[in-house]
Amino acid sequence: MARQVVITGIGVVAPGGVGAKAFWELLSDGRTATRTISTFDASPFRSRIAAEVDFDAELHGLTPQEVRRMDRAAQFAVVSTAEALTDSGLALPELDPYRVGVTVGSGVGATMALDREYRIVSDGGRLDLVDHRYAVPHLYDYFVPSSFASEVAWKVGAEGPAAVVSTGCTSGLDSVGYATELIREGSADVMFAGAAAAPISPITVACFDAIKATTPRNDDPEHASRPFDRTRNGFVLGEGAAMFVLEERERAERRGAYIYAEIAGFATRCNAFHMTGLRPDGLEMAEAIRLALDEARINPEQVDYINAHGSGTKQNDRHETAAFKHSLGEHAYRTPVSSIKSMVGHSLGAIGSLEIAASVLAIENDVVPPTANLHEPDPECDLDYVPLTAREQRTDTVLSVGSGFGGFQSAMVLRRAA
Repeated sequence: MARQVVITGIGVVAPGGVGAKAFWELLSDGRTATRTISTFDASPFRSRIAAEVDFDAELHGLTPQEVRRMDRAAQFAVVSTAEALTDSGLALPELDPYRVGVTVGSGVGATMALDREYRIVSDGGRLDLVDHRYAVPHLYDYFVPSSFASEVAWKVGAEGPAAVVSTGCTSGLDSVGYATELIREGSADVMFAGAAAAPISPITVACFDAIKATTPRNDDPEHASRPFDRTRNGFVLGEGAAMFVLEERERAERRGAYIYAEIAGFATRCNAFHMTGLRPDGLEMAEAIRLALDEARINPEQVDYINAHGSGTKQNDRHETAAFKHSLGEHAYRTPVSSIKSMVGHSLGAIGSLEIAASVLAIENDVVPPTANLHEPDPECDLDYVPLTAREQRTDTVLSVGSGFGGFQSAMVLRRAA
């Protein structure tokens, strides 16, 4: 019998507040953390809004040297890992370091540090041949996203498997899914797993401007992210991180750990169709959902809540609505669905882990977070998207899904630990 994998610690850095408690309060209140970009002058761009994290690295325990060495995303990963470790009650000296591993999801790596350093070595873009003498000594670490996993591993003394998973916007789901498989197969007993992203920089904003994926609703940032709404016109960029302590269940029970949830099923597929486009039938996401449910050994009728990708683009919202109908049948119409991107934006590679955190906390609190800003439902999106206000209900099983550029489709089933 495969080893069961459970979540015993949660750490979050998110727009609207640092820490899992602040994150859940924002979601359950239905508040939004989207605003005009403050980290640089975004006035030349089509979309000038984002969901930013108010983050003081030193206040959250990082030394000045660590702040200098790490990209902002790596800082998020380390701070959320520290919270997850404390929350789990693990005693690091008692662990076999070779049985402890790390996986971190990243969609765009050290974007902010690379953007900053390019401006410096190119003298603001004026030099065709950059002057390397002005680069920081840590520039190489910014080029290799594996540094994120290294930083987390150093922080917790993990000497087992360590990796960065980079599958676009499903990275945060896939990182936790990969860590789960490592525990199941016996390669590790404890994994620190999750994802981090800090992509709010000119280059990222310009890239999404070019394909018109982000919303130009700059005059009303608070209400700009509108998944499943008839008036939606693109997503709002975000940033943040969520990290988890995953353990083999029997081990967690022996040490008396509090168990938030079991990771009961996970699957991922690729549509092999288009870099950014999606087929309207949603069949590849439906297949990932079916496989995840099969691995969890549950029927579609047992799903109590779906934490949707819900980016707020027309093609995505219709695509996953179709996928839910294909995979859950008539039960899709009876299942509450919501998108937290309406409140914390789309943090690319990190959002899947933030959505796992939201799903676990929904189980913990028996509350389904709402889809904010949903006032005019799209007739083609005709499921129960929990508009505006959180809903109290018994929530034992949550399906969390993600969709990423390149055709990646992932699904995870989280279940209350019996």
